[in-house]
Amino acid sequence: MATNKHAIIRYQALDKCFRNPGRKYFIEDLIEACNNSINEFSGADVDISRRQVFDDIKFMESQQGWSIELVRRKDGRRIYYRYADTNFSINNQLLNEDEELKLKEVLLTLTRFKGMPQFEWIDEMLARMQSSFTMKIEAEKVIEFDQNKYLKGLEFFSEFFSATVYKKPLSVSYKGFRQEKAKTILFHPYYLKQYNNRWFIFGRVDGYDNITNIAIDRVIAIKEARKTFVPNDIVDFEEFFDDVIGVSVPVNNKPVKVVIKVKKETVPYIQSKPLHGSQKVKQLKGDGALVEISVVENFELVSLLLSYGDSITVLEPASLIEVIKTKATNINENYL
Repeated sequence: MATNKHAIIRYQALDKCFRNPGRKYFIEDLIEACNNSINEFSGADVDISRRQVFDDIKFMESQQGWSIELVRRKDGRRIYYRYADTNFSINNQLLNEDEELKLKEVLLTLTRFKGMPQFEWIDEMLARMQSSFTMKIEAEKVIEFDQNKYLKGLEFFSEFFSATVYKKPLSVSYKGFRQEKAKTILFHPYYLKQYNNRWFIFGRVDGYDNITNIAIDRVIAIKEARKTFVPNDIVDFEEFFDDVIGVSVPVNNKPVKVVIKVKKETVPYIQSKPLHGSQKVKQLKGDGALVEISVVENFELVSLLLSYGDSITVLEPASLIEVIKTKATNINENYL
């Protein structure tokens, strides 16, 4: 099927003409209908050629299209076009094998959210879609995602998601790990991100210019605030996390070169699951490898490096070495 957007608009315009029994559509009328539809959609003044419309009709009649049954009737010396069955529409066609496979993949993805609070509508929607498209999603589970279904705060997920999509400010009550009392803030949500089986909402606290992130499992209550939403004009989230591991993005901190010596037996794991997108690996003769990444120093970086235990040694920068040494000393003292 043609991929450009004007082709889709033309097919829909022709379909509408072909199933209209109250009017005779000659080739000039079909061209005009296509031009008008494209103009309504994009505002562009186009002049579709006769050849283009004939090619579109040929495609719609083909198996690669919709195998439409089109009747060509003479009216004097002219010919008008109409479906053999005016109840037919390309929009009522059954899915082909490729389309059905893609839809099944979408449905399987949606099942990931089944059982999550406030996503009960997915159960109903899946049932209706399976019925409408006469397809069955196998009940046997063949894939599992790494997620913590016991995580606190999941009941707020859909509200954060909705507020982010529809740009609604929120009144958020939350209690940080180091706070004795909960506090309430006016929050403008911009972006949801999952890291280490926890969900974080990124946005702007009213009155502040920097991006703030809130762990959803620390949220106590949220409600829509009757305030004007402040749009995101601070960061591009496609690039915001480029230089970090995790979700902590210290203000004004720049990425540094981190060099790590990795033991031979651990090298394959780090090669197959890179520490960061900037990772470079230099093999050492018979003695593991040197791994270099360029990232901002943060809590998640330290936690990730510590998770490799004695399989790695941080060689630089000095500031990170000191943090790792202090953590390692404290761990050792716990077992004395």
